[in-house]
Amino acid sequence: MSFEQSVVIFRRGYRMQWEAAQNCHVILYPEGMAKLNETAAIILEQVDGKRTVAQIIDLLNQRFPEAGGVDDDVTDFLQAAGKQKWIMFHDAN
Repeated sequence: MSFEQSVVIFRRGYRMQWEAAQNCHVILYPEGMAKLNETAAIILEQVDGKRTVAQIIDLLNQRFPEAGGVDDDVTDFLQAAGKQKWIMFHDAN
């Protein structure tokens, strides 16, 4: 299975939400929370437990054509979020 064909899901106990007190999106998890910048929030909004990495990249390339391709940025961020244990990757089949 290639990384691009992996389905992205939030790890159990982790979720993203808007936090008015912080005036930003955050990842909430059992040990606390992490503030997200706007770019991170836009990427994580695409994580629905059904979309693959490739589908998320395609959606964001369509949404932001002026960026000239977000492939590497999205891949790098998703890999970093995986290392932070916010999200997991599963075989699409």
